[in-house]
Amino acid sequence: MKKTELLLPAGNTETFYAALEGGADAVYLGLKYFNARGRALNFSNRQIPVLIDLAHKKKRKVYITLNTVIKNKELPELLDILDFLNKIKPDAVIIQDWGVYHIIKKHFPDLTVHASTQMANHNSSGANYSYKKGFERVILARELTLQEAEEINKKTKIETEVFIHGALCYSFSGMCNFSSYLGGHGANRGICSQVCRRTFNTGKEAKYFYSLKDNQQIENIHNLIEAGIDSLKVEGRLKSSDYVYKVARAYRMVIDDKNKLPLATEMLKTETGRKKTSYFLGNDLRDAVTYESPNTGLYLGKIEKLTKNGFVFNCEYDLKNDFRIRIKHPKKDEQINLKVKEFSQENKTVTVVAEGKFIAGSAVYLSGIIEKKFSSKLPENKKDIRFGLPYGKKKKIIQTFASIQKKKSFTLFVRIDSVAWMRKIRFDAIDNIIFSFTQKDFDSLDANSNLIRKFKQKIWIEFPHFIPERKIKYYENLAKKFSQKGLNKFFLSHISQKLLLPKNTIFAGNENMYAYNDAASDFYFSEGAKLVTYPVENDEENILAYQNKKGIMPVYFYPRLFISRMPVKIKKEENFKDDTGNTYRKIVRDGITYTVPEIPVSFMQYVSKLKQQGFKNFLIDLSFEKPSGNRINTLIKRYKQSQQIQPSSNFNFKRVLK
Repeated sequence: MKKTELLLPAGNTETFYAALEGGADAVYLGLKYFNARGRALNFSNRQIPVLIDLAHKKKRKVYITLNTVIKNKELPELLDILDFLNKIKPDAVIIQDWGVYHIIKKHFPDLTVHASTQMANHNSSGANYSYKKGFERVILARELTLQEAEEINKKTKIETEVFIHGALCYSFSGMCNFSSYLGGHGANRGICSQVCRRTFNTGKEAKYFYSLKDNQQIENIHNLIEAGIDSLKVEGRLKSSDYVYKVARAYRMVIDDKNKLPLATEMLKTETGRKKTSYFLGNDLRDAVTYESPNTGLYLGKIEKLTKNGFVFNCEYDLKNDFRIRIKHPKKDEQINLKVKEFSQENKTVTVVAEGKFIAGSAVYLSGIIEKKFSSKLPENKKDIRFGLPYGKKKKIIQTFASIQKKKSFTLFVRIDSVAWMRKIRFDAIDNIIFSFTQKDFDSLDANSNLIRKFKQKIWIEFPHFIPERKIKYYENLAKKFSQKGLNKFFLSHISQKLLLPKNTIFAGNENMYAYNDAASDFYFSEGAKLVTYPVENDEENILAYQNKKGIMPVYFYPRLFISRMPVKIKKEENFKDDTGNTYRKIVRDGITYTVPEIPVSFMQYVSKLKQQGFKNFLIDLSFEKPSGNRINTLIKRYKQSQQIQPSSNFNFKRVLK
């Protein structure tokens, strides 16, 4: 039986050593660029070869994270990095962007690739498609049940990896626009501002409605092993070396001997993350949200009184020397981190000697116990590895992704999300209509009606962002049924969904099939896509940098800020606010929870400029809008006149997507 891999994170040199000594079979880490933990220290080009050599001498593996989306102007830098990685030969590169995949397979085919969880592989179609495309492994979505993960594993030949410990995002990884919406800090760019850890106010109460507890699968480890999962992954490239060491030892212990589960579970009680949930894998959703506080660390108590040179608090735990604590202000969102060297403990009373401005009533959290210290130094890199491809070669590669726009006329796409819209719009006034319906609406849709038969050449059927394993057959049959009625055009949310389509169908990619760069667009077109749709969080600079302008430009929409399988305790369609006063709505469709802003995003005023720049296809998305004939008529009029819609926002169009 193949050995199951234990995979640990390393955000700096100390955590790299801690992971190896803790028992990791493999370590994943990032360069200074293009990785989804941009706030970690990460590693320089000179350090990476040394780390790989050290790991390989111990018969361990190193995976490099290159798992952000890439802007068009960043393609030359990306080529330099891929050329460098091709020379130093990590065991695999973890990627999200299909443009990165396209470049690797065409120009650096010796690199082994793993599909990041941000590639949103949540069913066997996604896994099988990745296998056909030459991926070695898929990192499955965190929102899968144990049964789903096991079923996917049985239906595919590709290696599978799941997260077993660490922080959880509320939204599906790779589908969060909230951080980007509030300040241009793109979650898919590695600089998420963790909006799900903020309070939201319904008018009746303010809570951390979206802040999930930390993932912990210690009790499910052998279920995952028996399900055939190849790699068990711990999240945490921003974590300390003592965290990585402790978590690695606990899971190593249980993987090697299931009888040591009680000891490992006890060890993890002082792991200093948030409260724990086994989430979907453990069927533990009822209590998965930390409504009171999203703080990491083990709560110890509150400061009872101040002393001349520190403070006193009561604590149930026996504390050891060399530990770290975090002091949280009782009213403000302010924290102080301390490494405690001098303290005394008598029964439950702890007296700490420390410098700082402390306030009585502040919460005290244990943020780390330093059981073992790890070096921050690496051996000298004696290899002189040339970094960077010649400019001419890079330019030649990038030019292959350009596509000449031969089309002269302009085309308007309109997306509707319910059959109620069909009575409100004039089909003859729209070039293309996208049906983004619930299963109930699709089931009730009469493909033989006069309206459908008359305008069937304009109609596109859209597949959802998330298709659970048990619904694959439903969408296969749906595509077959509509194709037989002459509705043979489909909008896909994931490139693997093309496997669900019958022959002789036409498909396009929606905004969820990310095309931040020309290489990604070129890949989708090479896979048979008729059209792609540009991302909603795009900025003007990146849009105008496209050489390939054959895609669809969204100009009016309510961005899906969160897309989640996890229920949230806010009433359906109820308006609520964040801590800065912005207003949002929660909508549930087919078991998926969407969070959208109260006001739409509109680029209507820039339509003329975009047309002048060579863009020909545009999208008005009426999803989450109340069906209204007057509204759609107004929107089409403003689109034709390139006039602003108010109230609305620009999202990132006029600011930089960081």
